[in-house]
Amino acid sequence: MGDFKFAKDKLAEVVGALKDYEVFAPAAVGDVLRFKEVEDASSVSFDFKNTNVPPKELMFPETETLFKFRVGQTDIEPAVPDESKKRLVFGIRPCDAMAYTIVEKLYSWDYPDPYFEKRRESSVLFGLACSEPVPNCFCTSLGGGPGSEQGLDALMFDLGETVYVKTITDAGDAVAKAMGLEAAADAEKKAAAAQEKEALAKIKRTIDTTGIPEKLPSLYDHPFWEQFSDRCLSCGICTFLCPTCHCFDIQDEVEAFNGRRARMWDTCMFPEYTLHTSGHNPRPTRKERTRNRISHKYSYFPEKFDVIACVGCGRCINYCPVNIDILDILEKSKQAEAKEAKTA
Repeated sequence: MGDFKFAKDKLAEVVGALKDYEVFAPAAVGDVLRFKEVEDASSVSFDFKNTNVPPKELMFPETETLFKFRVGQTDIEPAVPDESKKRLVFGIRPCDAMAYTIVEKLYSWDYPDPYFEKRRESSVLFGLACSEPVPNCFCTSLGGGPGSEQGLDALMFDLGETVYVKTITDAGDAVAKAMGLEAAADAEKKAAAAQEKEALAKIKRTIDTTGIPEKLPSLYDHPFWEQFSDRCLSCGICTFLCPTCHCFDIQDEVEAFNGRRARMWDTCMFPEYTLHTSGHNPRPTRKERTRNRISHKYSYFPEKFDVIACVGCGRCINYCPVNIDILDILEKSKQAEAKEAKTA
């Protein structure tokens, strides 16, 4: 693939040149930074660490219509996305692009999900390498990094006055050429490599995940879960802001004779999530729900798909209102397992 560059002060022109694409980039919505469709190219900026809300909503919206129907009729009107619309996700961080590679294993598993798949197939991902990782980043522990290329079609490096663009796939190459980018020189490539090396050195938090997926099942009834669940508020922020969490609820909504079936984000941290019609709840307390959340990411998912369902973005740590730290939980799980094995 190719190596390109553009002057950073020409960012609006570069984005504005993509007339055939729906472009999504980080934008402020009130006090929250999230990906939105670009209406004004001059609003696009590289001045951010990472979005509060992950771009999973671009493939898996908070609420989406699956199909529409009329009461009393058997015909339905599917609402599957139009795959002919080309979309560009511009400025996605490497950890969030890596998250797509994880969740797409689920969406193409036993029965392909056309809603997710069509959005993903029509999307080109232009990543933005991290030069200043946030304190709770631990992406390197999960196989990622500030300049990881996993899931990306191109990766950009903000070098100050110049932006270096490395295309990774044919789709990324096509977008770079549609932008009218010029070829990069060795100076830009060397500067990008140096920036990535410096960014790697700034990531201070790590976790050795070796053995955790195999050990967690033996801690099913261990009391250490209570150390964290006792202060959990069951607010669900850790899952709603996680780029790999994918739980949803499905509801039928009817107004007069017009109805729709919709799915919307849900979370295993809510007590109603596993509540049966009979009134029985297999996860009645926060202890069981905390255990399920961690076990799903670090044991159940890797057992099924051979990959941990976490990219180390740190959002669940950054935004937890009671400072529950997933790295602390994982370290305590390793200690609890060792202690239990020694006692036995």
